[in-house]
Formats: sequence, structure tokens, C-alpha cells
Amino acid sequence: MAKAAKKTKDVQYYEAVGRRKLSVARVRLYITGKDKTATVAGVKVKEGEVYLNEKPLAKSVALAYDREFMLQPLKLTGNENRFAVSIRVRGGGPNGQLEAISHGLARALDIVDSAQYRATLKDAGLLTRDPRTRERRKVGTGGKARRVKQSPKR
Repeated sequence: MAKAAKKTKDVQYYEAVGRRKLSVARVRLYITGKDKTATVAGVKVKEGEVYLNEKPLAKSVALAYDREFMLQPLKLTGNENRFAVSIRVRGGGPNGQLEAISHGLARALDIVDSAQYRATLKDAGLLTRDPRTRERRKVGTGGKARRVKQSPKR
């Protein structure tokens, strides 16, 4: 499953998709350097910058804990300032989106260098998609998945 970096207009990046519940996150790790620049939403990005839905991460995510959680794969592998990161996330709620972003980053780093990062990411449980999803609604339960209608007492 070793994919090469994709090229678009002479800019290289590694792309992966992360999922959790109903959330889907597309993550791109841009290879930037002295002679290479990447643009996200018309803005040139540098190494270490993270954009979430075309906005800087600081403006998109208010809580520091959430930022720490979503960038955990980069921290574990020591790549906080190696890539310019672009993330697009859709669907689900805030928690599902955070976990989808973390999953996507881990998968993208696995594509970058599987031999070096895979063991670290696997031990932290970041490469495995969490299969838990919302339980479907059952017939005769009054609008909930497990609720049972109350029966008359007399």
C-alpha cells in the first residue's frame, strides 16, 4: 500500500482520508521547502502551518485540547514543523470530526514513511478506524433505538 506523493502544479503532497462516525476528513501533507510552496485557499503556506476547512487552525478550533488531540500523530512522529497541512472535514459532530482528522493524519504519515512511523502510530491506536457508529432506530420503540413503550398497568 505504498503510494507515491501526488503532484499538482509542481507541488507535492501526501493525501489520506480519515473517518469516524459520520465524519470524513481529507488530509494533505504538503512538502514545502526552499524552492517549493503550497497554496491553500489562495494563501501561501509554510512548514508547520495547519489549515482546517481553508482557515488557520487557531481560528477554526478554539480549545487547545482539541488542537492537541487532532495533531497527536504529528507530535508522536516528530513531524510538527515538517509539513504544511491542509484538512477538509465534513459531516458528523465536533468529536467525530476531531477523531476523523486524527485518523487521516495518521494514515497520511503512514504513506510518507511506513517503515519508520507505522509501529508508533499502530501502538497509539491511531491507524485503526473506530467502528462504533450510531445505533439505528427500531420499529415500535417510540422514536429511540432502545426505548420500550410503556405498557398500561390496568
